Amino acid sequence: MNEGMNGFTNGPINGNIGSIGNEGVNQYYGQGMNGVSVPVINVKQQRVQKQYTMEKLRMKEEHKFFIPGTLLYAVFYTFCMFRNDAGITFLFFVIASLAYMHMAMKRLNIIQKKGNIFYTAAMLLLAVSTFCTDDARIIIFNKAGIFLLAMSMLLRQFYDTSKWELGKYLGSIIETALGAIGELPEPFLDITDFVKKEGKQKKELWYGLMGTVIAIPLLMLVTVLLSSADVFFGQMTSHLLKAFDMETVAGITIRIVAVFFIVYMLISYLCCHSLKEEVKDNRTGEPVLAITISSLLTAVYLLFSFIQIFGLFLGKLKLPAGYTYAQYAREGFFQLLAVSILNLILVLAFLSLFRESKELKGVLVVMSLCTFIMIASSAMRMILYIKSYDLTFLRILVLWTLALLTVLFTGVLAKILKNDFKLFRYSMVAVTVMYLALSFSHPDYIIASYNIQKADADRSYLCKLSTDAAPALVPFLKEDKSGDRYIVKIKTKGKAMDPRTFNVSRYIAYRAVE
Repeated sequence: MNEGMNGFTNGPINGNIGSIGNEGVNQYYGQGMNGVSVPVINVKQQRVQKQYTMEKLRMKEEHKFFIPGTLLYAVFYTFCMFRNDAGITFLFFVIASLAYMHMAMKRLNIIQKKGNIFYTAAMLLLAVSTFCTDDARIIIFNKAGIFLLAMSMLLRQFYDTSKWELGKYLGSIIETALGAIGELPEPFLDITDFVKKEGKQKKELWYGLMGTVIAIPLLMLVTVLLSSADVFFGQMTSHLLKAFDMETVAGITIRIVAVFFIVYMLISYLCCHSLKEEVKDNRTGEPVLAITISSLLTAVYLLFSFIQIFGLFLGKLKLPAGYTYAQYAREGFFQLLAVSILNLILVLAFLSLFRESKELKGVLVVMSLCTFIMIASSAMRMILYIKSYDLTFLRILVLWTLALLTVLFTGVLAKILKNDFKLFRYSMVAVTVMYLALSFSHPDYIIASYNIQKADADRSYLCKLSTDAAPALVPFLKEDKSGDRYIVKIKTKGKAMDPRTFNVSRYIAYRAVE
């Protein structure tokens, strides 16, 4: 085969590809990336008609890589992640995932895009953050972030995503995840074809492996049934099971099989090019409608902003009787946060759904400026509230969200004033960089460092923090026995670590209590 534009393979198809015969093969061209014609093969065999893109055919041709490679990837995933939420092997798993994606693209003749360096670096940094923290919330957010970055990178490899916005990306990720389910028969068909093409010894090896995988759950079911049927057999199997942990074997087997099929079906679906690449211009709405809605809201926002400047920031307004400035300043931050997020959604909707209008842009600029004042008001109220009470993860998250909204609204303003501004790209970088800062900051350590400075620090809350807080919290709790439970938790996690589950935060905490 010859290599064509954009990494697609063009040219005649020779021989038996996958489980497809070479009878009735016709080639025509469909729309591909960047307007390039993508060869699509129309195959008729035994009254069954199928259409395959060149990537799908390449995947079937390269089954010697995709079947053993995907299985090896699934085994390595299980080794890294089985009963290991945040060990150092998570970093190795992410590196292996990036290597697998790179090799898969190479086998499919898809050229790596330059922008992938950002996604790769972000995923690796999130992986490092994961094995450096014990905070379950950060660990979950990190893994969700890695998944979204990986899916975004795969989509931009198979499609021209230069004009895609947030909604198109999220919709495509969901559609890809659901569409991959329809590729369930493909692994079975490709494995069967792979086994047929291999030599006798390799064929017997693969049949043996497949038989083992199928037999394990059947063996477990039969053993349970026979153990309950005969007391002597039950006692014998009970002794055997104590020496051989069947629960662990079942867990490992299920993970290997599940990951193999999920990854194989995902790549297979992406090779089908089933998503619509083009993005329609939905800016057809009458701008008068948007101007009316935004103008009425902006009028209220202007009045509210005036009160914030003179009442909260400058303290010039007279408060109601019996109402102190401290009471006034320490309430309303969540409501203001909600309005700020609502404004972001509204401005993006007006820009996406209505025809361009100078008047609409002017109103949206004022609306955005008022939102900056609301964000500052919410941040100031939250800071004053924290000074009066304790710091918590939720309050740190509120401040982080307000900072993120400030950065995002700066991009929105640029989009309003300059229509060709790449808002999604800007937002992707902004969210990723700011989340990395939050992830590496270890919020529990910040919480402990701040709260222990107060005489009335809530020790019961502090003892619930992760081991991230240990460097600040352990010396404080050693003064009395109120922290015994926290110390025991640290020792338990520290002793349970091994080279596979090594975690930096848990190790540092364990050293602090030894």
